[in-house]
Amino acid sequence: MKRSLHAKAGISNTMSLPETSGGGLRAGVAKSDITTRAKGSVINDPLYAKALVLDDGTTRVAIIATDTTAIGGRRISQGILYDVGEEFLPKLRGRIQKELNIPGGNVLVNASHTHPPGRMLCDDAEQVDRAFDAVSRAVRNLTEVRIGTGAGHEDRITINRTLRLKNGQDWSIRHSHPCPPDEEVAALGPIDPEIGIIRIDRLDGQPLAVVYNFACHPLFGDARGAITANFPGVASKLIEETLGHKAMALFLQGAGGNIVDILFKDFNRPRDIAPLGTMLGLSTLKALRDIRTGNAKLSVISETIALPRRTDIPERIAALRQEQAGLLESLRSTSLNFKAFLPLYLQYALSADCPADYSYRYLQAEKIGSDARTAMDALNRRLVEKYLQNIRAMERLAVIQENIATLEKHQAINAESGAATIPAEVQGIRIGDCVLITSPAELLVEIGLNLKKASPHKHTLVVPFSNGYMHYGPPADAYKRGGYEVTECLLAPEWQPLYEQKATEIMRRLR
Repeated sequence: MKRSLHAKAGISNTMSLPETSGGGLRAGVAKSDITTRAKGSVINDPLYAKALVLDDGTTRVAIIATDTTAIGGRRISQGILYDVGEEFLPKLRGRIQKELNIPGGNVLVNASHTHPPGRMLCDDAEQVDRAFDAVSRAVRNLTEVRIGTGAGHEDRITINRTLRLKNGQDWSIRHSHPCPPDEEVAALGPIDPEIGIIRIDRLDGQPLAVVYNFACHPLFGDARGAITANFPGVASKLIEETLGHKAMALFLQGAGGNIVDILFKDFNRPRDIAPLGTMLGLSTLKALRDIRTGNAKLSVISETIALPRRTDIPERIAALRQEQAGLLESLRSTSLNFKAFLPLYLQYALSADCPADYSYRYLQAEKIGSDARTAMDALNRRLVEKYLQNIRAMERLAVIQENIATLEKHQAINAESGAATIPAEVQGIRIGDCVLITSPAELLVEIGLNLKKASPHKHTLVVPFSNGYMHYGPPADAYKRGGYEVTECLLAPEWQPLYEQKATEIMRRLR
């Protein structure tokens, strides 16, 4: 199997670069373990900073894939995303530029967005040292290569967690929220099933590295609360073991801000990331074997734009408090408590026509002209429905309470910044006929799909969670529909056209 993955001839719809003898393009890879070894930490699998350095004789770039939640999200998240501080990126880039002569703007650092059960990483100084060491060794390992790009497909493991309700609002699938009643759900949002792939082979045909980009949201990876690289870690290990030759797989997170795995809220089986990672890994390998390789030129553009902070939070909090007051007003006394409600609910759900007894008892009552049993059923149905209305109001109240707290937190973050805008780096890296385009925000999948549609390149890897962090980046039209991502958001709706315009401009300039 290992041989077939790099020896099989490609097909025309995935070939991206002409067959050549290498032409001076060089690449090197290395990785460093960045996992905490703090006392009490339970480690399921190690976390890495994986470095790929590319050099075409004119331009040198470094791509660093890290198994962490965010790049510099500590302060902006008020310590919730604790692991990587704001000084990590400038310190790492400064050291790479000074000691390895790679411009800071040519260094892409991506977070896989795996979520921690607690602290995951080694301390701040070690993070910089170990990530730098991986890049330094990758530079020393530079060797002539051929490179090709293509795309795979995987639609079995992810779902858009933003449910579209019949009332026109959005409701997000979260463990912090109950799901809405089934009868209120109208539709699901889109996913991006594409796996963007960069294949890098040594001149003798042996695989050196695979970069793969997929929109997902690796949230809770281990039921015991152990540290893990989550299912992208499983996928990377599978790819590396299958390819052999010490090949390295680098996972780059895609526009997965509102994407979760399909089993995210499954209460009927133990949490298991292995099947998800196996499917992602196998789908990547399947596409990889049909990608032909050749020479490629590199180019990089990195620019910083100012994105507007939102100013509508007071109005949104006021609207939520008004809804909250209405729901509280709707709560009324009921004869039932939960102990009495549950058996009645099951009883009346089990049989609509004869809930309280066998059908012959109802037939007998009808025969003798007694309506006591049907009258009792009517009363019980009213009591059950009233209790259900209270439960639904309680579930919505819980969501509102959390949304108010989240909005107040973001209002404080924006106020403390003292600025009307947030600086956001937009970096584009062209590798042959493929382009990588970044964002520091958690881009929702709709934004990623927009960028791919607008891109003039054959293959486009949208790589958010990169070179900084600023919470969610939702589409402008989602703000009016509510939902978690537009609540956990620092940006005004006007951010979207500003970002997409700059990202598209950079992609076009990289042609």
